[in-house]
Amino acid sequence: MNIVSKEVNYAVEITGNGDPLVLLHGFTGNRDTWKFLIPLLSDRYTLIMVDIIGHGMSASPADHRRYELENVAEDIKYILDVLHFPKAHILGYSMGGRLGLGFACLYPEYVDTLILESASPGLLTEEEREIRRGNDRKLAERILANGMEAFVDQWENIPLFESQKRLSAKTRSAIREQRLANDPAGLSNSLLGMGTGSQASYWEQLQTLDFPVLLVTGELDHKFCRIADSMKKKLKRAEWKIINDAGHAIHVEVGEKFGKIISEFLKRNRRRN
Repeated sequence: MNIVSKEVNYAVEITGNGDPLVLLHGFTGNRDTWKFLIPLLSDRYTLIMVDIIGHGMSASPADHRRYELENVAEDIKYILDVLHFPKAHILGYSMGGRLGLGFACLYPEYVDTLILESASPGLLTEEEREIRRGNDRKLAERILANGMEAFVDQWENIPLFESQKRLSAKTRSAIREQRLANDPAGLSNSLLGMGTGSQASYWEQLQTLDFPVLLVTGELDHKFCRIADSMKKKLKRAEWKIINDAGHAIHVEVGEKFGKIISEFLKRNRRRN
């Protein structure tokens, strides 16, 4: 279905029955990222799979300010309002995890539980953010100048995704096709509006969150393991799972194990009506 929030059309796929679970994919992904969870969770949860602004079949506005995390978090709130869900479980991966955490900080009353896969509360200092904004701006310009294929060639070979080279050729091809299907303007503006350098730091707000949080990181993803370690120390009700022999995209590399961890966490923290 399509839901229009402040003139931006969102492609949203809904399936299953039970408490709502909002699924937020990473940069260059789309809602198909989460299809593997349908047979595992749809009998107990209503899965709300969203193409984030600038991705998949959702709109790609020309103004990068529309992509700012606070604006997109408000869109997620509006989607839940339209669907008549006053609270939901939130699961986000990487960029989607930053969005999910931002949503939880801005609208905690809407959150039952929060699951963050390889996600960050942002950069601590303005100096770090300024450096990152410069790097994101250069990458955004290259996407528009050189096209999607050149960008994807570069993106799939960054160190963050090194462990994905062990995946089957079929799986790697599917990921590549998913990335190539995105709108270059949408990805460019996502970097400018919702990149790590552009978002506010949510580090200090972690201690205010009073619902169960699950942090999931891959053993081979040292950077995000360090971030998760620091996050857990600030969160009131956090669990942290480190997945052996996995990198940044755990749901891709060991999907069955990831799904089992998510299912067990949600089962332990199901709403008691």
